[in-house]
Amino acid sequence: MPASITLSHLSWTAPDGRSLLSDIDLNFGPERTGLVGRNGVGKTTLINLISGALQPHAGHVTVHGSLGLLRQTVQAETRGTIASLFGAVDALALLRRAETGDASAEDLAHADWTLEARMASALAKLGLDAPPDTLLWSLSGGQNTRARLAALVFAEPDFLLLDEPTNNLDRDGRDAVLGLLAGWRGGAIVVSHDRDLLDVMDAIVELTSLAATRYGGNWSRYRERKALELAAARRDLADAEKRVAEIDRKAQETAEKKARKDGAGKRKRAKGDMPRILMNGLKNRSEETSASNARLAERRRVQAHEEAASARERIEILQPFSVVLPPTRLPAGRTVLAIEGASVGYGPGRPILRDVSFALVGPERVAITGPNGSGKTTLLALIAGHRQPWSGSVRVMTEFALFDQQVSLLEASLSIRDNFRRINPETSENACRSALARFMFRADAALQPVSTLSGGQLLRAGLACVLGGPTPPAFLILDEPTNHLDIDSIEAVEAGLRAYDGALLIVSHDEAFLEAVGITRRWDLATDASNGGGR
Repeated sequence: MPASITLSHLSWTAPDGRSLLSDIDLNFGPERTGLVGRNGVGKTTLINLISGALQPHAGHVTVHGSLGLLRQTVQAETRGTIASLFGAVDALALLRRAETGDASAEDLAHADWTLEARMASALAKLGLDAPPDTLLWSLSGGQNTRARLAALVFAEPDFLLLDEPTNNLDRDGRDAVLGLLAGWRGGAIVVSHDRDLLDVMDAIVELTSLAATRYGGNWSRYRERKALELAAARRDLADAEKRVAEIDRKAQETAEKKARKDGAGKRKRAKGDMPRILMNGLKNRSEETSASNARLAERRRVQAHEEAASARERIEILQPFSVVLPPTRLPAGRTVLAIEGASVGYGPGRPILRDVSFALVGPERVAITGPNGSGKTTLLALIAGHRQPWSGSVRVMTEFALFDQQVSLLEASLSIRDNFRRINPETSENACRSALARFMFRADAALQPVSTLSGGQLLRAGLACVLGGPTPPAFLILDEPTNHLDIDSIEAVEAGLRAYDGALLIVSHDEAFLEAVGITRRWDLATDASNGGGR
């Protein structure tokens, strides 16, 4: 039987009672499918249901074939080696015994003499050159992801289930994953917001709060279809609102006409010109006709309002949140950041950054680039004052906000609303709620504790609290800001940052994002951070 995954009437409810997935019907064959949708809509939950990590509350998951799963968050193990990822510890130990002449005849009969070469080939496909006995804790997050992907490919599953596989990867790592999937001939379901990666997919499945919809073709084709759907939804909303206004106008005219007619009837009855029995008959027929007309008008009014609400809901699903920032009015010639001869590291004699000098002036937009492990996060900790330089100096000369990958500027125990008021204490409740609504935290959503938010919701909440206030800081430092945002949110943040008139310092491997926000220059730590460069 050909490899396949079938979801039949699949439903799952979150522990807080939210219906996250409802009556999902999908089929996956030997093709590459990108799984997209807003943060928190259930993409990772769907992957976990397919893999068996979660059980559906209704419906069925049927899998024909083997699965290889890469989870979104990779924690570096304190124990284990690359060989353990491949499930090859015992087989490699047998080979070592054979090499030293300590293997029995039975051992030699079971020896896999091509194992090491095949493991090295799988690692090389992901751009990783490391021996099998490399300890996992010694790898960076990006190297860890590469090793796990290599182990999945090595196992030759019928389906790859990949949850944000390019998160934490440098440019070379992202290119390696793109190359892997471009040549993959089995099935693959890939949760991602990486637009380059999604462009090598054969199909896109979009999860919304209403349904799961499959679109043939890659990301670019999907976006074209979505643009057409958004235009159609806007036309439908305009038509529905026009019908509501027309029905309300006619209802008002009918009420006024009836009032005039009733007034004339009363005056006629007062004169006594018509027999009472005839007057009463006309009155009864008039009331019956009025009641019938009123019921018909109400049905039409309710239908028109339902159509308008439905069209409005489609706009809500298709239209991302918008970011509008107040001006910072940062002068063009003002020095924002000055680093002079700074060195820092995590142990004596082991500098990560050495003799670094750098200046950021006015509303510059600088991208910090370099491979995994080159010191980008360390540099941001130095600039933010979380680490002190061993030598040299670091000066930040304006208000700034650091968005690290944990969005630690928010207090986890507080709600989004309370964090906003803490960061913007002079803001009124109405202004607070209005700002949060622009970032899609409306009504009770603004009262969610930060500790309960998904990664994408967390960054969106941080942006809302810092950028939604009346006076945003003149200097923003962003560490991999697109890692956990859905694509609509990324595009909205891009639009907002393009309009931002302050200084930007961004660590990101997302080239599409860097291009979209208008980076003016780059600081490559691999070439500059150890020789006093970076100017």
